[in-house]
Order: sequence, then C-alpha cells, then structure tokens
Amino acid sequence: MKKTKKRGVKKVRKAKKAKRVVKAKKRKKATKRKPVKKAKVPVSIINAQDHFGDILVTQLARVRRIKKAQDWIDYATLRPLIIGMIGGDGIGPYITNEAQRVLEHMLKDEVAKGKIEFRVIEGMTIEKRSEVMKPIPDDVLAEIKKCHVTLKGPTTTPKKGDPWPNIESANVAVRKELDLFANVRPVRVPALGIDWMFFRENTEDVYALGPFGVEVTPDMAIDFRLITKPGSERIIRLAFEYAKKNNIDRVTAITKANVVKTTDGLFLKTFYDIAKEYSGINSDDWFIDIMTAKLVDEKRRRQFKVMVLPNLYGDILTDEAAEFQGGVGTAGSANIGKRYAMFEAIHGSAPRMVKEGRAQYADPSSVIRAGSMLLTHIGYVELGKKLEMALDICGQYEKKLVMTGRSTGATGSEFCEYIMTTMSDPNLKTHWQKYQ
Repeated sequence: MKKTKKRGVKKVRKAKKAKRVVKAKKRKKATKRKPVKKAKVPVSIINAQDHFGDILVTQLARVRRIKKAQDWIDYATLRPLIIGMIGGDGIGPYITNEAQRVLEHMLKDEVAKGKIEFRVIEGMTIEKRSEVMKPIPDDVLAEIKKCHVTLKGPTTTPKKGDPWPNIESANVAVRKELDLFANVRPVRVPALGIDWMFFRENTEDVYALGPFGVEVTPDMAIDFRLITKPGSERIIRLAFEYAKKNNIDRVTAITKANVVKTTDGLFLKTFYDIAKEYSGINSDDWFIDIMTAKLVDEKRRRQFKVMVLPNLYGDILTDEAAEFQGGVGTAGSANIGKRYAMFEAIHGSAPRMVKEGRAQYADPSSVIRAGSMLLTHIGYVELGKKLEMALDICGQYEKKLVMTGRSTGATGSEFCEYIMTTMSDPNLKTHWQKYQ
C-alpha cells in the first residue's frame, strides 16, 4: 500500500510540474515581442551609398599614388625647357598673348641659344570642352604634358543655369591630372606693410569632389569634402620650407576645425605635427571667418607672413587679399607639382567683355605677374624680380596708364608696352625703391 501511495503522489507531482511548464511557456510566448520589420531602404539612398563607395575607392588609390610620387624635377638639366602658352577662353587669349610678348622679349637670348622653347596650346575653349564633354580634351592634355611649365589664361567653368553642360572646371582638372598640389599666391603692398605668401592646397577639399555630389531626392543634395594626410603633409611642408629658406619666422594654418572637425581637424593636426620639425619658426592657427576680418585689420594684418590652408578657404582668402594690391585682375598664382607647374591669372574669363567688344581693354597684369612667378620658378630669379618691379611701378605707383576695362582706359597691348618700356630703364631698381 505504501509503495502504491508513493507512486501515486509522484504521478500527481509530475503532472502538476508539467502543467506549470506548459503555463510558463505560454506566458513566455505571450509576452515575447513580435519582430520589428526593418524599413525598406529607398533605392535613392542605395544609389547614393554605391556612388560614395566608388568615390572612396578612387580617392584611396590617389592617396597611394601620392605616396609613390617621383621627386622634384631639376629645370637646370632640361634642354630645351618647354613653356606652354594656354590661351583659355573669354578674355584669356587676349591677355595671355600680351604675357607671351613680355616673356619672349625677356627670354629672347635663351630662345636663341635653344635653352627655352615656347609652344602655343589651342583647344582649351569652353566650346571644345563642351563638344567632347571633358574638362580637358584628350589632345590638349597630351600637348600640355609635353611642356615642363605652362602659362594659362582664364577658362570658363559652367554653373547651373548656364547654356554649357555641367563639366568639371578645367583648372581643377589640370591640377589633378598633373598633380599640381600647391597653389602659391603672393600679395605684396609695401606701402601698407603687407607681404603675404599663401600656400593653398590645390587638389583636395570640396573642389576635388565638387562635380560628384548626389541629389538624393529633389529635396536633398549632398556634396563631399576630401582631406588626406599625405595631401596635407606636402602642402604644409612646402610652406614651412619656404619660410625656412626666406628667413621668415611665422607660418599660420587657417581652418574651421572647431566646426568641421574631421577633415579640418586632420589638416590642423598634420600642421602641428610638421611644425615640430621647424623649431625656429613660430606656428599658429586661425579660423577662416576671423582671418577674413583680420586681413583688413590694420593693427594685425602686418603680423601675418606665410599662410597655409585647404583649397576652398585658400580661394576665398587670396581673392580678398588680392584687393589690397589692386584686385584679382592684378594677382597671379602658381600651381606647383613635383614634375609640372602651371602659372595663371586668378580671375575669370569675363565672357561679357568679349560679348560687348571690350576684350582688348582687359587688364593683362594678373597673367603677366604669373609670368614673373614662372621665371622665378624655372631659375630666372633676377628676371622674375625685374618683371615684378615693373608691374609694381606701372600698376600700383606711377600709373601713367590706367586699365578700366573700357575705352576710357588703356588697351592690354598699350599696357604691355608700358611694362616693357619700364623694364628697359637701367635705373629700374632705384625707380622701384623710391616708392617703398
């Protein structure tokens, strides 16, 4: 009896336990959340992601190329050294022709000796670029690459709403194709105590990826910004080396790293890392917004000497700086790479002047000043300085002829003659110094 009773109790307990397990499973099942369905990703976002991925692949390949780049070219070993003349479009061919006259006049002996050769490169017009739907036609690019240095007039960059197709800037394309990573722009106004040298990174930032933004939806567009460590290192080091060679004791970085933390942050960190290698040079940094104000601050602007900055900020700040020496029409710039160099006016192509029949009155000063930088770059330092002094006298001080862009002023050809006459003065340096 006892055994039977015990077996019965065990059965009852097992049954109760089984019921409790069943109830627990039911409760667990009842309280278990239903899986949340993932939102379907719109095709527009998937396309944008794929597009961004392609950009990353391309730019990482570019970083590898930068790291493997050849060393600097030695112009002294070249015979002949080939100077390409690129007219561009709009007023470009008019003013570049005047610059060529000046350079050929100054280098006529070198040309006669076979040391220098000039080549005119056609086909960089907006019409031809639009026809082939490329920022640089292939045949034009091939000719440019045969030259060691080029002097280039302005080219038209289409914007939204223009009659031209949305092709990339020819300037940006040339800089990328030839890896012209440094845009070097001097601004000197001795009477105001201004002697600035800007080192603007030339191949990155929003300009490099400007044509490759995405209109995700009609209500949202995204552009991309690129800053790389190797790209930042080489422009920053060039600025410090310039300061070192010219006994300049200050180099200033300009960013917006307090807001644009990732890309500007990388540029600024790289700046201070390199600054440690130049113990004799003071290094500091300013934000782009306050720097635009400080350039017009008479108490502070004379303190700045060498400035290094990413592409977009450099474009903005150097245009502002150029106003002190007479406007963007008077300023030239150098685009420097290890194997090639391009020198150009910093203003646009002014198609309206051509349309209105005023192209002959366009001021050639900017592209001629770029020519003086070209001379210095290829080793003719004294000739470059001579041309700079003549430009200062004619454009800033003496002003026997004035350029107005209209028939009320001199033509580009007349102004070119004025510059060459001024250079022929045996007392040019004394003449220039009396204005300082």
